[in-house]
Amino acid sequence: MKMRQLRALCGFILLTLAVLTNARPKAGPEQKCKSGPVDLVFLIDSSRSVRPHEFETMRKFMIDILNTLDIGLNATRVGVVQYSSQVRSEFTLKAHAKLENMVKGINQIIPLAQGTMTGLAIKYVMNEAFTAEAGDRPKVPNVAVIVTDGRPQDRVAEVAAEAREKGIEIYAVGVARADMTSLRAMASPPFEDHVFLVESFDLIHQFGLQFQDKLCGVDLCLESDHSCEHICESSPGSYHCLCLPGYTLNDDGKTCAAIDLCAEGKHDCEQICISSPGSFTCDCSKGYKLHDDKKTCSTIDLCAEGKHDCEQICVSTPGVFTCDCNEGYTLNEDKKTCTPIDLCAEGKHDCEQICISAPGVFTCDCNKGFELNKDKKTCTNMDLCNTVEHGCEHQCVSTPGSYYCICPEGQLLQEDGKSCGTCKSANIDLVLLIDGSKSVRPQNFELVKKFVNQVVDSLDVSAHGTRVGLVQYSSRVRTEFPLNMYHTADEIKAAVMKVEYMEKGTMTGLALKHMLENSFSEAEGARPSGRNIPRVGLVFTDGRSQDDITEYAKKAKEAGITMYAVGVGKAVEDELRVIASEPLEKHFYYTTDFTAISTIAENLKLNVCPEESQGEIEVKDPCACESLVEFQQATMSSLEQITQKHILYKQTVV
Repeated sequence: MKMRQLRALCGFILLTLAVLTNARPKAGPEQKCKSGPVDLVFLIDSSRSVRPHEFETMRKFMIDILNTLDIGLNATRVGVVQYSSQVRSEFTLKAHAKLENMVKGINQIIPLAQGTMTGLAIKYVMNEAFTAEAGDRPKVPNVAVIVTDGRPQDRVAEVAAEAREKGIEIYAVGVARADMTSLRAMASPPFEDHVFLVESFDLIHQFGLQFQDKLCGVDLCLESDHSCEHICESSPGSYHCLCLPGYTLNDDGKTCAAIDLCAEGKHDCEQICISSPGSFTCDCSKGYKLHDDKKTCSTIDLCAEGKHDCEQICVSTPGVFTCDCNEGYTLNEDKKTCTPIDLCAEGKHDCEQICISAPGVFTCDCNKGFELNKDKKTCTNMDLCNTVEHGCEHQCVSTPGSYYCICPEGQLLQEDGKSCGTCKSANIDLVLLIDGSKSVRPQNFELVKKFVNQVVDSLDVSAHGTRVGLVQYSSRVRTEFPLNMYHTADEIKAAVMKVEYMEKGTMTGLALKHMLENSFSEAEGARPSGRNIPRVGLVFTDGRSQDDITEYAKKAKEAGITMYAVGVGKAVEDELRVIASEPLEKHFYYTTDFTAISTIAENLKLNVCPEESQGEIEVKDPCACESLVEFQQATMSSLEQITQKHILYKQTVV
């Protein structure tokens, strides 16, 4: 609609120019071509090159055009701007609602008579004259008529193009010295309808003669060769070309070009934009699907959708999948099914005897009579006594990968580890576990330390003889000194007296675990098992353990450690029996009072030679003299026999 109104105004202007051919009589109602509302601004050149009489001719030219228009606030509004080196608004679009007031305003114009800044004037018209503040109406065509007689002194092409982009239709009327190139740079297309050049101001009225017969009512789209590619739209005395939706009018004002929103980046497709004139649709790359928003895409996951035939693992990529197998399986040639990898059958193992296969892995085992070593590959003969010449005088005892000899009760194993005798100097690795719990009390703990030193006095302590380690326990376990720290009895006894009382609970099971895993390790001074040095553990406690002792008491004895249990006071005899080695009567001691433990220590030092043994031990009230004598005699005999039997040397078979 706006374009039709613009073209209608073009017809009015051309009609007026045609009327000016003669004496320009006053327009009557019958001479006016009715059209819709238009906002019209005259931009007149008042530079010094325009002589006074020529300016008067221009003044009359504007008045004559006004006489042909339907003037009114709701019809055609008119504003006038003159320019030279500066720009001045004579009156705005909203200044006058009546023709006579406009004529009066035009007659009062005083020329500026300076330079020719046409570009500056067009910019003013665009930014100031056609504004709501100046009276410009929305959705009403904007028309500017520029009248000039010379070449502009500034740039006009860019600002005129900007004005046309904003919807202002520009007519350029050049007189005498006007530059045609500049006129065409300012005017709207098509130029044959918007650019006029006359020889003098006296002839300015003549440029409308050629349009006089076709301004009001002649449809130029039907009557002429308009050359519009798509649509021709008529207006009084003129026409203009339009394009179908999705196309834009080219610079020639006649032909059309498809609007490619994809190429212009004016789309929001995530992946693929498919263009159509003035529109677009979205699509997705292979392996993706379009969302409901018709813009974004998501991966087609055939694995997640279950659209595959993989036996084990489906590996998804957009729109396709590949199959894989679990660890230990290999993909078959069909690229779908899997077969277990049998490393045993393929010979890809290092088992010494038996290989047991599982998909992709294997484990080793041994034949009957053999045991799997810690390397989980090689095997050790478990019954060497029956397979080698062991040389034991009395009895051979097999252990994993080795054996040792034992002697009958009453005899001791000799230095050669095979023969038996009645007496020998015992070399052992001895670890004492002493109870430092709260119930022991400080004064009794001092008695415990003396008990330990009495035991040490009975031993042949040296680096190559007997080694002694001490561990104290309560709610936790603390190594006071390991087997390899001290090499003389005096050093050990001095260290014992410096031990500080721990107090707190009674975690006997934790202490046994510590002894087995740490105290008898080679790192803490225990001699290698291959040397067959007997390992002896002595547990001293005064109460019930607060944790389980069964597991590690059993493991200690299974590891070849001879266990002695000494209990005092509230110690639980059942627990002591669990700790002690067989036979219990020779490895288990109990007394009701801490003052009696020195008696046990005295008897323990009599275990060197069996002939010094005096019989079984029965600990009674140490305060009674007869009981003490009886206790001493019994323990001296029993402990001597126990030590002789269980302090053994083992022989390793390489």
